Amino acid sequence: MNKKGVVEHITNWLNNYCDESKMQGFVVGISGGIDSALTSTLCALTGKKTILVTMPIRQTKSEYDRAKLHIEDLLNRFEHVEALEINLTDTFSLLEQTLPDSSQNDHLTMANVRSRLRMTTLYAIAQPNKCLVAGTGNKIEDFGVGFFTKYGDGGVDLSPIADLTKTQVRQLAEELNVIKSICEAAPTDGLWEDGRTDEDQIGASYPELEWAMDFNGNKSDLSERQSEVLSIYTRLNRLNQHKMNPIPVCKIPLDLF
Repeated sequence: MNKKGVVEHITNWLNNYCDESKMQGFVVGISGGIDSALTSTLCALTGKKTILVTMPIRQTKSEYDRAKLHIEDLLNRFEHVEALEINLTDTFSLLEQTLPDSSQNDHLTMANVRSRLRMTTLYAIAQPNKCLVAGTGNKIEDFGVGFFTKYGDGGVDLSPIADLTKTQVRQLAEELNVIKSICEAAPTDGLWEDGRTDEDQIGASYPELEWAMDFNGNKSDLSERQSEVLSIYTRLNRLNQHKMNPIPVCKIPLDLF
């Protein structure tokens, strides 16, 4: 991969899209993970206003600390970068108490609620600042296994890194001097109080999923682990098509009008 060329291409694309939209910059939610770190760095490299937002909800200390370190790094490197912290813990707790027990007791439901609260917050910041919400999803998450929350972290204006695999994200992050602790951290979506990783939830690592996404060989030649990974990828890809495809519209036959 021509890392310098890819960085230049993405920053030019961001600049052009922002100019054509008549907007002034970008808002990025910072999780302490490598995807948001790379996205925010790319946005900062455009020279346009870049607002970094942390939105802790009962966050683990390691995730929170990495996010703060990354923000401090970008604030030191770029004059046009701003930072906000919006603690959503109390908001989430109040909503949690208001919802019916069936929602409160479903851990995945409440994890998705966290993500949707953050999306709402990012747009509440972006609109008055005439900024675009930049998505932080990579290719495997957005188009492989659908590992994102519909209308949560999937609710964005544009996706700068969605054509990059996790391996390529890591390569670009290192190229752009993203802090070491983020580059070395195990990927996590930050939606669980126990700090579980993406691999814990999915059952496969990102390199394994990248292999499965590109696989077009003979299944009979696969090892037991490869067969398992391919099965995980295929199942999640099928189940999450509703996230990756446009919303279905019921078309009315003309003779009914």
